[in-house]
Amino acid sequence: MPTYVNPEKCDGCKALDKPACQYICPSDIMHLDKSIGKSFNIEPDLCWECYACVKTCPQSAIAMRGYGDVVPMGASLTPLRGTDSIMWTVKFRNGQMKRFKYPIRTTSWGSIEPFSGFEEPDPEELKTGGLCGQEQFLGVPDLPTIPSA
Repeated sequence: MPTYVNPEKCDGCKALDKPACQYICPSDIMHLDKSIGKSFNIEPDLCWECYACVKTCPQSAIAMRGYGDVVPMGASLTPLRGTDSIMWTVKFRNGQMKRFKYPIRTTSWGSIEPFSGFEEPDPEELKTGGLCGQEQFLGVPDLPTIPSA
């Protein structure tokens, strides 16, 4: 079921150059109505139901229309994203609530140095089809090439 934006909670991500939901949506269906400063789903039928917008919304303004077998009438499923995890809150029809925390990072912010241990690339090698560290990771000195005719 497609997502929907609660206009009372949405502020259009005023602190960002474009709304987080618009930035993250893989099917490009989340848009900002500049006249009212609110985001909305312009094509619900094309929603992939990946819920990336739901998880990334800083205002928790985007909700899921859950399927009856997962979220029966009167129940809700709400994510709250932190810097290291997503906290899912499940509210059952009888009022009972449960929370589940799932980590989204295994390292601290800014701690990854992807090119440590590699030499500075030669500018001429940047024009070739080689890969960074290909000898080390592939275990071959050169990649196979197609002979030119």
